[in-house]
Amino acid sequence: MSFTVVLVGRPNVGKSTLFNRLAGKKLALVDDTPGVTRDWRSAPAHVGGLSFTVVDTAGLEDVTDDSLEARMRRQTEQALERADVALFIIDARAGITPLDRHFANLLRRSKTPVLLVANKTEGKASQPGMFESYELGLGDPIPLSAEHGEGMADLVEALLPYAPPEDTGEVEEKDDGFDPSIPVGDQPEPEEDRSKPIQIAIVGRPNVGKSTLLNSLLGEERVLTGPEAGMTRDAISVDWEWRDRRFKLVDTAGMRRRARVDEKVEKLAVADSLRVIRMANVVVLVVDAAAILDKQDLTIARLVISEGRALVIAVNKWDTVDDRAMALRQVEDKLQASLGYIKGVKVVTISALKGHKLDTLLDGVLETYNVWNRRIPTAQLNRWIEGVLEHHPPPLVEGRRVKIRYVTQVKTRPPTFALFVNKPLDLPESYQRYLTTHLRDSFDMPGVPVRLLLRKGKNPYAED
Repeated sequence: MSFTVVLVGRPNVGKSTLFNRLAGKKLALVDDTPGVTRDWRSAPAHVGGLSFTVVDTAGLEDVTDDSLEARMRRQTEQALERADVALFIIDARAGITPLDRHFANLLRRSKTPVLLVANKTEGKASQPGMFESYELGLGDPIPLSAEHGEGMADLVEALLPYAPPEDTGEVEEKDDGFDPSIPVGDQPEPEEDRSKPIQIAIVGRPNVGKSTLLNSLLGEERVLTGPEAGMTRDAISVDWEWRDRRFKLVDTAGMRRRARVDEKVEKLAVADSLRVIRMANVVVLVVDAAAILDKQDLTIARLVISEGRALVIAVNKWDTVDDRAMALRQVEDKLQASLGYIKGVKVVTISALKGHKLDTLLDGVLETYNVWNRRIPTAQLNRWIEGVLEHHPPPLVEGRRVKIRYVTQVKTRPPTFALFVNKPLDLPESYQRYLTTHLRDSFDMPGVPVRLLLRKGKNPYAED
């Protein structure tokens, strides 16, 4: 993006609503409850021909101690320092408050240019607040309604001076390497586009150290941490590089059992976490070493697998464990009992707070990601199925044999295979599970979902 715009203001003036409007998606949680946003988050924005990065921040509070509100304010100040221009948002219907005046004084002394935005200007009730806003000394207010999309043209015009000249370089077309003369299953795997980041979702129960892990990987206090459970609400994504590989790390809200989720904001946060899991390439499930893989951890793990995502388990706070051999046996037993159908899930013991074994965790993420992307040539698959049928053919159904004619891989991410059978409905589920397990073991695909699709018909590449 060409430049960065940060949204600041006191709580509940409509920063997250404007963020979603500029981003074109409902990314930030929005609710009437003040203080929903706690960490700053960014997204690409494309409005009126302008392209920039927009940053949503927590509401500014006049506190400087070690409380949660003070830590939120320091996060906002950090985002403000990195921006090219700030939009100071006020609620025109509520008028100018003492808190607005206080932070306007601070922003006037900031090195970052500030534009004053009067939000919620729909209707005549906002006119007194518009006139009052001149006393803040930040120039003419830009009237808009983030909820209804009014006044966006004026906002774009005000941002134009901060946009750098357009880059008119032409984009070079890339050859995707597809050869129509080669059967789909035998197409060579295209070279991985390393310019695209690997999306890693960090999930788990509340207070297991997800945000601490993100901060340790980045080497800075990017998201709020503390002893309070449920600190993170919005899913916070950060672009990052490690060993010449690009990543998009996404910290998510803690996911409690559904029966315990009663607050509206927490329900929104959990729904946001589920959305992140569906969009991720690899999901890192962070578990507490003091309560390894409890019922909720296993529920989350099963959800990740059912969504077809690659799974890596990070056992955090490992430095506090006394009997480590016993703890590892406990992990293996629970995985075998509850996730036995997904053998070989990568388990890495870490200490996010002390930064122990984070490289090992990332190595495990890349290894699992590569398996999740693996493509197996059709010829190898059919030699494999011939051997399987010779040693363990399908059971008879009503005295007749179910014939498996052909197998090919139809997609990756996760590895998905089509099995051509004369009677797909008659192939027992137990035999399908046997084939999936044997396929995973034969082609070394540990810890990722493997999907088997039954198709009726003859070998599509056989000669008539």
